[in-house]
Amino acid sequence: MRKRLCVALFLTLGVVGLYFYQIDLATSFDFRPGDSHTSRPSPDPSVDPSNPSSRARDPGVRMGAPGAGDPITGLSATETAFFNAGKDDFAEEDGVPEGLGPTMNLDSCGNCHLQPAVGGTSPAVNPQVEFANKLGATNTLPAFIHANGPVREARFVRNPDGTPDGGVHALFTIAGRTDAPGCVLAQPNFAAAQAHNNVIFRIPTPTFGLGLVEQIPDAAIAANQAKDSTTKRSLGIAGKANMVVSGRAISGQTNNNGNDGTIARFGWKAQNKSLLLFSGEAYNVEMGISNELFQTERNETPNCQFATVPNTVNNTDGATPILAASAIEKFSLFMRFLAPPAPSPDTPGGADSIARGRTLFSNVGCALCHTPTFQTGNSTVAALRDKPVNLFSDLLVHDMGPGLADGVSQGQAGPREFRTAPLWGLGQRIFFLHDGRTSDLVRAIQEHRSGDNFHRNASEAYGVVRNYNNLHDSQQQDILNFLRSL
Repeated sequence: MRKRLCVALFLTLGVVGLYFYQIDLATSFDFRPGDSHTSRPSPDPSVDPSNPSSRARDPGVRMGAPGAGDPITGLSATETAFFNAGKDDFAEEDGVPEGLGPTMNLDSCGNCHLQPAVGGTSPAVNPQVEFANKLGATNTLPAFIHANGPVREARFVRNPDGTPDGGVHALFTIAGRTDAPGCVLAQPNFAAAQAHNNVIFRIPTPTFGLGLVEQIPDAAIAANQAKDSTTKRSLGIAGKANMVVSGRAISGQTNNNGNDGTIARFGWKAQNKSLLLFSGEAYNVEMGISNELFQTERNETPNCQFATVPNTVNNTDGATPILAASAIEKFSLFMRFLAPPAPSPDTPGGADSIARGRTLFSNVGCALCHTPTFQTGNSTVAALRDKPVNLFSDLLVHDMGPGLADGVSQGQAGPREFRTAPLWGLGQRIFFLHDGRTSDLVRAIQEHRSGDNFHRNASEAYGVVRNYNNLHDSQQQDILNFLRSL
């Protein structure tokens, strides 16, 4: 009897020990918004640190033709004309007479969205550095802005009284510029915000192919959310039906538009419903240019107002439809008609490696959130009708754990939740994750692994990254080659 009890106890202890052994020993990181390197994953035990040559490596930014920036095929002559006009406006640098400021992050949409072509994401050389003192402006460059770093916007997590903030605090003002005589305006105290861990960052999202994304039916997103539910649950990926509890969404749900209940899908937290809304908000927030959607100046300091309000509207006296359209209408049409980025069939690593990587990407579970493809619906624009959308995203928001948490809620997306970032065009991106904290794809993957199961705060990607880490180096390299081929 005693022998049987000892055997049972031994087996029980063995199972418990195995359980704790299998828990990934990644550190549980507290949210520190002012630190752009919040999460540092523990080393993969399958990698021998004494032999760096054995590690799979990020092949780096794919060189060659951009493979993006052109209009989608099948546009009519009029649609093409609107695309070109929108592209010109998108790339134009605005001044104070056009409504720039009084506070802003940059003076052109195109300067933020420039890699690898107009409409993309943050370029290798940050234009904010040169812009800070353009035309005599007296701005001091914040410590988190670097010439070789990403374009960034800053958000404060909390107000001085401790209540949630989450809004964008523009980096620069027009004070001192030759086209803003008499304007006296101070920049936010970013140094103090960083000292109190109260500032977080966002980088520009690519706009290629967004017209296709806009035309994905809500029903398709919901059906994909319900798909593979057993596998998702086994990996800790939420996939529940849409439900709002106390004003926020259950992890893994869509971020629904507040009034009509439809699925929002643009922005780091899927906070914007349409490209027109995305355009109007960005014009006002990033450049300080008020418009027909956002009619009020963000800063109404009297001696810093140099243009009528709103700064840009539809020109009802325009001789042609293009001349009549407002800037935000043109921006939205430019993005709506942008073709998706073209993947490479054989670079980097060769076609065989890329094909293996695509299969492994699915096998380890990455495709459960980074859905390879959707289909558009019966779009009014023929060029967008019934087309594949190879975006590699489910357009849902997921709990990404403490390491990626930014402490900011937007709509129904909470402080640790982000939309699954579309991966098409990833091969030519320089900076990764919402705050641009790394240019290394390997590190970006590991950052998805924050928290742990023992503390019940693991990212929803925790199990998938564990699967990735259990692959052989050559298999990991195949996945990296596949991702950089996109």
